[in-house]
Amino acid sequence: MDYIENTYKELFLKQQSNLITVGKTSYDERIKILNRLKKAIEVTYRNDIHKALKDDLGKPKLESELTEIYAILGDIKHTKTCLHKWMRNQKVSTPVSMLGSSSYIKYESKGVCLIISPWNFPFNLTFGPLVSAIAAGNTAIIKPSEMTPNSSALMAKIVSDVFKDDEVALVEGEVETSTELLKLPFNHIFFTGSPKVGKIVMEAASKHLTSVTLELGGKSPTVIDKTANIDKAAKKIMWGKFLNAGQICICPDYVLIDQSIKSEFIQACKKWLQHFFQNNPKDSNSYGRIVTDNHFERLNSYLENAQKLNAKFEVGGKSDASSKYIEPTIISDLKPEAALLEEEIFGPILPIVTYESLDMAISYINSKERPLALYIFSKSKSNTDKIINNTRAGGTCINNTIIQYTNHNLPFGGINNSGIGKSHGFYGFEAFSNKRAVIKQHTFGVTELLFPPYTDFKEKLARLTIKWF
Repeated sequence: MDYIENTYKELFLKQQSNLITVGKTSYDERIKILNRLKKAIEVTYRNDIHKALKDDLGKPKLESELTEIYAILGDIKHTKTCLHKWMRNQKVSTPVSMLGSSSYIKYESKGVCLIISPWNFPFNLTFGPLVSAIAAGNTAIIKPSEMTPNSSALMAKIVSDVFKDDEVALVEGEVETSTELLKLPFNHIFFTGSPKVGKIVMEAASKHLTSVTLELGGKSPTVIDKTANIDKAAKKIMWGKFLNAGQICICPDYVLIDQSIKSEFIQACKKWLQHFFQNNPKDSNSYGRIVTDNHFERLNSYLENAQKLNAKFEVGGKSDASSKYIEPTIISDLKPEAALLEEEIFGPILPIVTYESLDMAISYINSKERPLALYIFSKSKSNTDKIINNTRAGGTCINNTIIQYTNHNLPFGGINNSGIGKSHGFYGFEAFSNKRAVIKQHTFGVTELLFPPYTDFKEKLARLTIKWF
């Protein structure tokens, strides 16, 4: 362990000695780095990425393209388009009381950053934050998840091919590796994972007063009111829920639906599931698998708990441990104490909860931790506004699911239990930057009139300044 600890420390010190040099890189230099990464993802390792994701998660090729490769290339493209503007000093107004001065904000790199990425979208959620870190002029050490070993090994190869280790380095390992890395005084930590582990990361960061961005999760509600187009709602919810076999932090965790339209909605869900995955999703080349045996057992225990509580299995419920397969499943009539209504599901199981009034739905949402995403299906602007104004969430999507993540002009992140800080586009650049306040005195400053020795005249002048400026 001492050898490993010293190895990580040496790597950290190597990047620390290089952080000012990297931090002073120009726009053109940062674009060159991003282009090297783009070429590796888009050309050199594209087929290898497909294979690694298939081996780790059973991901269909098209899902790998859209949710991993396209997402990274989209981040790079948007960053390249906007980076020159982001890097410019941002002028701000200066009060009249500081006449003779000018002020601006300089976005400078934070330094050595730690990126701890998850297993559900290993390439996207590793290289996405890295793009922001590079754009802001940082060095970075990456710790990917040990649960997707093929993806982690391939990312290590990509990083070693594209970067020098005093710029960016990737460290493989299990929990002990993260524990040792978290002992080091990083300048910023970007963590994506569960709220439980997020608390551990935040506690470790506090020992060095390290800033953090925590992209967490939680139970994202999906509200469907009487005015909604039921068929379209079912189509988009079935897509958003069962993409990546439900292993998405922003997928609909549960549905809150007006009780009068529940049956119609379930019938529409059955239609779209059959359309997406045919009669047997297990044989479909469009449906993935659960990442590990432990996660399979966790999800299977939720199904068993629902059965014991006499919940109604509207769709699915079958599983196969040998292939880590869980059928797309919809369950209603759950008791409040059911595990599916208490724990973040992170799998292909959708609970349905009915409500009699919109106020009841809002109260139900507010009785739980603040979610990363909140989905609303409604044609009523007043209902939509009422839900948004009376709840709190990291982000909200109306009449669709998931797509808020793909807009680089929107901040992505949670609130409280679902996350701290924002990412994507400028917000990712900002997360990895120190906003340095700069003020320059050009001529005689009015404030000099208030320097000691204090007199009655200066006291009157101070009062006038306070009153008018």
